[in-house]
Formats: sequence, structure tokens, C-alpha cells
Amino acid sequence: MSESHVPSPAAASAAVASPKIGFVSLGCPKALTDSELILTQLRAEGYETSKTFAGADLVIVNTCGFIDDAVKESLDTIGEALAENGKVIVTGCLGAKGSESNQDAGSLVREIHPSVLAVTGPHATQEVMDAVHTHVPKPHDPFIDLVPAYGIKLTPKHYAYLKISEGCNHRCSFCIIPSMRGDLVSRPIGDVLNEARALFESGVKELLVISQDTSAYGVDVKYRMGFWDGKPVKTRMYDLVAQLGELARQHGAWVRLHYVYPYPHVDEVLPLMAEGLVLPYLDVPLQHAHPDVLKRMKRPANGEKNMERIARWRETCPDIVIRSTFIAGFPGETEAEFQYLLDFMQEARIDRAGCFAYSPVEGASANELPGALPEDVRNERRARFMAIAEAVSVDKLRSRIGSTMQVLVDSAPALGRKGGVGRSYADAPEIDGSVRLLPPQKASKTLKVGEFTKAKIVAAEGHDLVAMPV
Repeated sequence: MSESHVPSPAAASAAVASPKIGFVSLGCPKALTDSELILTQLRAEGYETSKTFAGADLVIVNTCGFIDDAVKESLDTIGEALAENGKVIVTGCLGAKGSESNQDAGSLVREIHPSVLAVTGPHATQEVMDAVHTHVPKPHDPFIDLVPAYGIKLTPKHYAYLKISEGCNHRCSFCIIPSMRGDLVSRPIGDVLNEARALFESGVKELLVISQDTSAYGVDVKYRMGFWDGKPVKTRMYDLVAQLGELARQHGAWVRLHYVYPYPHVDEVLPLMAEGLVLPYLDVPLQHAHPDVLKRMKRPANGEKNMERIARWRETCPDIVIRSTFIAGFPGETEAEFQYLLDFMQEARIDRAGCFAYSPVEGASANELPGALPEDVRNERRARFMAIAEAVSVDKLRSRIGSTMQVLVDSAPALGRKGGVGRSYADAPEIDGSVRLLPPQKASKTLKVGEFTKAKIVAAEGHDLVAMPV
């Protein structure tokens, strides 16, 4: 279960025990930010959080419904919460799904767990709060001083996710996210920048920008002119990233970009990376390389020449690290098309790559495509892809031996004198590798969680690096 990092409500309200809400957040960082909004509102209204199901007056489960394994994990977690507590509210992407016999939103959850108190879809903070109020009345009127300006966060104190938009305008054939989260809705740029500043001022050292399509920020409002700190700022990816970079520079922090589609205008951001305003790191969900497969996937920018674009990015910013995800065994994928993908990986040398064996998702239009491949073929292709991806990654990591890198410390036991674990600019939390920090040679030097340290890379171990603080 996820815990918040905010002190308990003020002592003035401690005379009467505040109701406790258990909370589980599953799925992607976009779901995590939904969870943070709900937890922020709960704390503002005086509710406390419980570390156990049994110790809570009610449990909220924020679910994921994208692939079969995520659906199973969500349903199992709901069942566990019901068994230990009995009072459960379900929210998130799984809550938007219908069952085979009933396409109404929420019917899948209710058919399997009919005793849940309420079911909502994603980004439904008010609906969740209404359900909480019905079953566990709020303890008192909200007091804003119970909640910090940056809200409740489920991440460690030194990094945070910043969601800049909700929903997606694309209709990729393997994906059902738009049916659950709707079309693109960009947040006002002033609101995004105010949240970013509050997070930096709270001590956050790394801000991870997320959305369904970060490159499309502002498309829905036609790049409308907004205002922040009394000055005009366009609701546009480049303008947002430039402002975030300036804020990060002022606070000695990092900005990392995720879910960036390879549109031509992304090229404008590369000079900001070369200048050091934002991290030279791009999370680009390419999914495949062969044009015909990309067309069957209905991927945006499927006609773009991604190999040429990546080469230009590296020419502008030689230090750039590119992470991506791919699908192997998509319906109709021929051996020649798959080999094209392997050749692309060899040439593009993607620094960090993940790969899924194609899995049918209920409600996705890809299910109707001809040429479905057997599961063993899909898994075999994924294994072949990952063998190449891992070889490229290991080779790139070994090339860093002998260099000195800035490392953000994530953990440092024994007061930081016995080493620790951190990440370089090339490593996003939880999805990439890490840097194992050896004990500092100087007795006076200690490692502190949430602070930066310079470290010399002395070895590479699998997906990780080993470094000596200097």
C-alpha cells in the first residue's frame, strides 16, 4: 500500500479520532497522479491514511485495466481489500471497463466483486470523494493548512511526477486508453508551472513530466496564450519545457520528459537539453519500426523517418539518452517485418528499451486484424528483441566506465557512510537502471537521500553502474 509523506492533521482535531482510509495505487505514473489528487483532498478534509486494510474505515483501490496482467492484479487487490476490510471503493481505468455481457462502465468489476461500494473511472476525484462521504462522513470542514501547497505525494520526497494533460486524441489499434480517459485535455500552463514551482520549493530534486502524449500538449486549445507570473506563455510543449527548465535551474533540480512522440517539433527541445536546462533524456514510445506494422497499429507519426530523427537529436545533443518501448508479435507481423525491427534496434542503438509480447486487450480494434500469431511465437520474438536490446544497453553502459557523472541519491543506509543507491540523468526511477554508490573514501563525506553527488563510474553490472563518490 502507498503511504503519504504529510504529517497527521493538527492537534486541535486530535481529540476525536479521524476516520482512516486505506489506499492502493496501481498502474502507471498517470494513475499515480490521480491517486495523489484523491489523497490530497482526503487530507484536506481531515481524513487520515491507514497502512493496513484491517485498520481502515474504508479502502480505495485505484486500478489499472490496460493489459490482462494488470486487470488480474487489480481484481486480486480488490478481492484482498474486501476480504480484510469489506468496504471498498474502486476507481481508475479498470473501473471504466465493461464486461463481456455488459458494456456499461464498471460492470466488469461489479460482476466479479458485487459487494464493492462504488466504481468510478480514472481522473474522477469528486466522484470518489462523494462515495467516501456517503460511507465515511468527513470529520470536519476542510482546513487548507492541513495540506502543503504541492498536495499529497506517493513518491519519495525528492522526486515527483507532473501531469500536464489528460486523455489522448490518438486511436492506436492496440490501446483502449482513450475509451477510458477520453480525448486530450491540456492543463492550463499557469497551473502546471505553479505546481512545478511548489514542488521544487518543497525540496523536489527531480520532476518527471508525464501525460498520454507530452508532445501534443496544447493541441486541444490551439496553443492558447496563457499567463504565468504576469507574463504571457503559450500552451505549447516547447514553451512549457523552457519554463520548467528555468525553474529547475533556479532550484538546482532536474526535469525529465516522458511519453514524447517523435513529431518534428520535438526537435526544438533538443537545444534546451544541450544547454543543460532539462535532462538530455527522452522517453519515446516507438512500439515498432516497420512502416506497415506502424500503420496497422495506427500509430501517430508512423510516416516519420525515426532513424534520421534520432540521428539529428544525437547531433544536436550528443549526450542524449533515449528510452523506448516496443511490441513484438503484433497481428500480421511477418518474420521480415520483425527482422526490420531488429535491424532498427542495431542501428538506432536505443539506450533503454522494453518490449512486450503482443497481448490482446478487450475492446481494442487490433483484435479484429488478420494474422494473429501464436503465443509461443510472440514470446520467442520478444526474447530475441530483448537479447539485442540488452546487448546494446550493456555496451553503452560499459562506455561510461571512467567518466564522472552527477548522481541523485535514492537510498543511503547507515548515514550514507556505507554507500548507497542513486540514479544518473540516464535513469528514470523504477523503469531504468541505477548507480550503486560505493562507500565514500573520505571519512568526512556522507551520502544523503535526495541530494546530488559526483561519482566516478568504475564498473558496469547488468543494467546498472557502480561508482565511487568523489
